[in-house]
Amino acid sequence: MAVAMSRTQTGGVLFIHGAPAALCPHITWAIEAVLDQQVTFDWIAQPAAPRMMRTELSWSGAPGTGAELASALRGWDGLRYEVTEDPSPGCDGARWSYTPRLGIHHTMTSASGDAVVQEDRLREAMLRTRGDVEALQDEIDLLLGLPWDEELEVFRYAGDGAAVRWMHKVG
Repeated sequence: MAVAMSRTQTGGVLFIHGAPAALCPHITWAIEAVLDQQVTFDWIAQPAAPRMMRTELSWSGAPGTGAELASALRGWDGLRYEVTEDPSPGCDGARWSYTPRLGIHHTMTSASGDAVVQEDRLREAMLRTRGDVEALQDEIDLLLGLPWDEELEVFRYAGDGAAVRWMHKVG
């Protein structure tokens, strides 16, 4: 007798902080391919950047869907985005941030949303800076994604009050 196994699900949010209008349909198609379903975004003007659009999408799916979403959008010219994935049984939470200038940053997150730095990455930062407190602070800022947060903050603020649409990954 076969026993049906329940699949672990997680969720998160995709924030498109800024996209050239011409990219909007391509972004939609890329997200539909990852989620394996039709998606309708409510694109609105991004007040922090003329001629840019923004949108948000809450999603649910199997663990790893956040990484798939981030990968599907990585490297697109002029695009700024963040993807979050909530922790789930056996899986850490995560956040991916992308800007054209900085590229992509990934960090694991705790259940409360705090960035989590792995022990080996912290030890490596300490070895590289060899007691230079300012250099260590710079390394920790990079590990936590501070440059990405600083660059995206104006775009996040401009998105306060935006509508969020919920989507669930099939399969």
